[in-house]
Amino acid sequence: MSEAHNLDLLEQLNPADAARFRDGTVHAMFSRLRDEAPVHYCADSPYGSFWSINSYELIKEVDQSHGAFSSSAHLGGIMIDDAIFVDGDSGFFLESFIAMDQPSHGPQRKAVSGIVAPDSLMNFSDLIRSRAQSTLDNLPVGEVFDWVPRVSIELTTQMLATLFDFPFEERHRLTRWSDVATAEADSPLIADQQQRIAELLECLEYFKTLRAERAQGPAHFDLLTMLAQDALTADQPDHQFLGTLLLLIVGGNDTTRNSMSGSVYAFDQFPEQFARLKAEPKLLHNAISEVIRWQTPLAHMRRTAATDVVIGGQQIRKGDKVVMWYASGTRDETMFPDAHSIDITRKNVRQHLSFGFGIHRCLGLRLGELQLKILWEEILKRWDRIEVVEPPERVFSNFINGYTSMMVKIYPK
Repeated sequence: MSEAHNLDLLEQLNPADAARFRDGTVHAMFSRLRDEAPVHYCADSPYGSFWSINSYELIKEVDQSHGAFSSSAHLGGIMIDDAIFVDGDSGFFLESFIAMDQPSHGPQRKAVSGIVAPDSLMNFSDLIRSRAQSTLDNLPVGEVFDWVPRVSIELTTQMLATLFDFPFEERHRLTRWSDVATAEADSPLIADQQQRIAELLECLEYFKTLRAERAQGPAHFDLLTMLAQDALTADQPDHQFLGTLLLLIVGGNDTTRNSMSGSVYAFDQFPEQFARLKAEPKLLHNAISEVIRWQTPLAHMRRTAATDVVIGGQQIRKGDKVVMWYASGTRDETMFPDAHSIDITRKNVRQHLSFGFGIHRCLGLRLGELQLKILWEEILKRWDRIEVVEPPERVFSNFINGYTSMMVKIYPK
């Protein structure tokens, strides 16, 4: 009998096992947990004990209960592996606005929110399109190549460099810092925590030099200038400045990058849906939301119980670690029938949880959607289909739900 159906193992399940995300068995486990333990307690894991919130409605309840569930970095922050951003031995500590509670969260977030305002998105559209066109036109049609570095990483890194007005020729530093910031402790990306800290401190020093230049310069419309010239963030201490930088880098890089790769994989797995999209391009906007729901580029967000509270009939104590599994909530079939499949006509898809819910909802979600929409507009103009020629390699992570490699072949019209 498989573990997914062996009732004796329910209490032993560890939803945070990164190997499950890499090998694709995580969704069967979450289906079982939604049915049998919508609020599940794992007593022993590499991250300590924690509660898992697995159903759509309960995730929403936790995500909007800001008084009962804290995001504060001082209590562990927003990732199940709180050791990533807190190192007791060295004193290393990071704090960003997503890892702050009110009233601190709102004003800090507002300092950079203008860059994703509607007028700003309009200004980015032509640049995003020209870069997508250039990247796609230089791909080897009819030959096998890796989509992840050639398209997903390249386009998102170019956009990230623009958002920070970062030296363009050094833009791949941003990708590296993003990967290092979220890597599991036993990931092949880093040797140990000391290497992670050393590389992130290099990021801090690089950006401090740039911030000093921007502080007294013209009011350019980029994230770093906004941080350098806003009264609330201009004099951020190092732990907040680096924390904010990494939040914006990871948010602008990993989510869009893995949605770009995930969209290719989704339409390869569900070719009838891609055929319908080609026949009805007006469905693209809805299709983008559906792909993001199905992919769920960030698998979880964590909170810490700020008080004793009952959720889903389970008593959670003050100080307990609570993990909202977006990767489970977005495939809750009570909300999204046939949730494991792509349906580009799904009526309620905009209610997915891939971007979170409440005050911490993803700041750049509209920019990410715009990049995906333009990419697929350009793909639909050019090619008949993109074939994924072998199973993609996935990131070893319970936080970043993404791909390290995806070998594809393009078929022209």
